[in-house]
Amino acid sequence: MPYTFTVSPDFGPDQLANWHIFNTWLQRQLTTDIHFETFDSFEDQRQAIHEGKVDIIYANPYDASFLVREKGFVAVASPHHPDETTVAVSATSPVDSIESLKAGCRIAQTDDPDISMMGMILLEPADLHKENTETLVQDSYIQVAKALLQNQADVGFFLADAYEGLSNLVKSQLKPLVNSDIQIVSHALLLGPQLLDRKEELNSKLQSMSDEPQGKNLLESLGFQAWNPIDEEEMEFMIDLIEALAA
Repeated sequence: MPYTFTVSPDFGPDQLANWHIFNTWLQRQLTTDIHFETFDSFEDQRQAIHEGKVDIIYANPYDASFLVREKGFVAVASPHHPDETTVAVSATSPVDSIESLKAGCRIAQTDDPDISMMGMILLEPADLHKENTETLVQDSYIQVAKALLQNQADVGFFLADAYEGLSNLVKSQLKPLVNSDIQIVSHALLLGPQLLDRKEELNSKLQSMSDEPQGKNLLESLGFQAWNPIDEEEMEFMIDLIEALAA
């Protein structure tokens, strides 16, 4: 029975195609069958994780915390590319700054907890919080953009990479207000309990990936330049930071 690899449901169809190619690379490097599975929502993916149906995952920081501390996963590597949050409104919105947003505003977001958390932190200059705003959870960042364009929401939270991955047509109809600049929180590639004994082997393959033209091109298609190994101490630091920001 093949192992299952998945990625956080942050990514659009174009990016998923590149992760599918990464899965092919992964199978060749580990010389084992690996099935690439995608999920339409964070809820569906977490259910699969609870049912033990995920063996390898490129996880967002919040889910990485849960996977390491509750499901026995280990972090192998992260990209040289931090996760950041973009807060945007419709291009036709009269709002030009965070401070212009008012209590009662409708926020479109996915149920990606770390992007939600960082988005709310970015709204603090307007004295906005969960108690005086309305949250509209969407299945994807495309749906967040759609909610803004259809005036179903006043402001939207995006993973910065997902925002940049929107089509030029969609981005031309949006107006970014602010981007976070935390720099030390990122997605990470994790192995489940059944593959723990292959961590060092995979880490070695990932570190040399950027040395080969094909691997380098694949990394660039994924949006970063190289993999950075993560040890247990570094992962625990990121988990503690996520928990501190969420407090």
